[in-house]
Amino acid sequence: MTATNTTSPWTFDEHSNGALSGIKVLDLSRVLAGPYCAQMMGDHGASIIKVESPMGDETRQWGTLSPDGSSSYYYGLNRNKQNIELDLTTGYGQDVLRKLLEQADVVVENFKIGTMARWGFDYDSVLASARPELVYCRISGFGADGVMGGMPGYDAVLQAYGGLMSINGYPDRGPLRVGVPIVDIVAANLAFSGILLALHDRHRTGLGQFVDISLLDSVSSLLIPHSGNWAMTGTDPARTGAAHPSVAPYQTFDTPSGEFFIGTGNDRQFRSLMTVLGRPEIADDTRFSSNPLRVANVAELSELIAGAVADRDLDELSRQLNSAGVPASPVKTIGEALTDEQTLHRNLFIDDGDYRGVGVPIKLSRSMSQKPVPPARKGAHTAQILSRLGLPSAADEDSYREHLHARPPVTAIEAPHRKPTNV
Repeated sequence: MTATNTTSPWTFDEHSNGALSGIKVLDLSRVLAGPYCAQMMGDHGASIIKVESPMGDETRQWGTLSPDGSSSYYYGLNRNKQNIELDLTTGYGQDVLRKLLEQADVVVENFKIGTMARWGFDYDSVLASARPELVYCRISGFGADGVMGGMPGYDAVLQAYGGLMSINGYPDRGPLRVGVPIVDIVAANLAFSGILLALHDRHRTGLGQFVDISLLDSVSSLLIPHSGNWAMTGTDPARTGAAHPSVAPYQTFDTPSGEFFIGTGNDRQFRSLMTVLGRPEIADDTRFSSNPLRVANVAELSELIAGAVADRDLDELSRQLNSAGVPASPVKTIGEALTDEQTLHRNLFIDDGDYRGVGVPIKLSRSMSQKPVPPARKGAHTAQILSRLGLPSAADEDSYREHLHARPPVTAIEAPHRKPTNV
């Protein structure tokens, strides 16, 4: 059996007016940063095909498992995607990948450095010339070169290596990992931004390019204001717990009703804070009349504020302070935060009977985001995608051998017979 004429395996909602509608994304990534980046593109109308190995994305087994065996972790990173199961270590899997690469606008991958080149899909020597309009995003731990080039990296490893862990926690205790995979999340957002920059440039030039994102770059970008302070003074910062190293008060306070956060960024806010707390004279105290003085005397100030909030109703105090222009809030649990009235008003949590999870955080006035579709089971769209590519199933060995025999020999990807397309 020979290959038939192919049609695009990417499917689009014909009624979508998402900002990325019409963009075809090939998601070759796993775990967090890559899948989350691709999901964000899908949220805004791009069509995503996720390629998953027979072993599956390991996050399918991380955290609480659903009845179909997928985890809550995977569920939060892979909505709005078609899913094809491929063993890319085989000739058949690489043949299918070649066909997908011939049609994709964007590729997102986080394989070990050199893997794509070993399979014949190196960007610089193959894809850049065969698919000059392709936007190719690679996410790695440390980048491809340098003393750590090609080394593996997980979020917490980069929190430690990149200095972030050293500033998180209390001064009398050891360093703490940030409670969410913040480095991976920032890497996903940087990859999303880099891809959009490359697509914008492609609109102008007709050419794609390589988008190089590393977790090390991501964690380095997170060190503000500590990196600036170190650059100016050469002094490493101390851990300050819930308090801010440069602004006071800007911390949580323990109360019988729970923890309460107050942040004041200027003298006006501090005066308003003390007025609401019934201690307006504190704003004129020479120990606290400016932010540098408040930082220098933060221990005394914290004790005064803690006493003033101890017997207050925290929800009412939060309303009073916010009305006075002072940022403040009780410290909410995840459940409280996701069911909060304002969170629901902003459509930041969705429970529509089909999908239950966090909503789309980027809102545009004219281009609408996509209605979330739950993650597909592994290989859910394999047959459909292969059919659209004109390829037989790998299980049909006779047909596949016939297909390979009929296929013109190539060393890697076939250059399409068309001019680069703009977006």
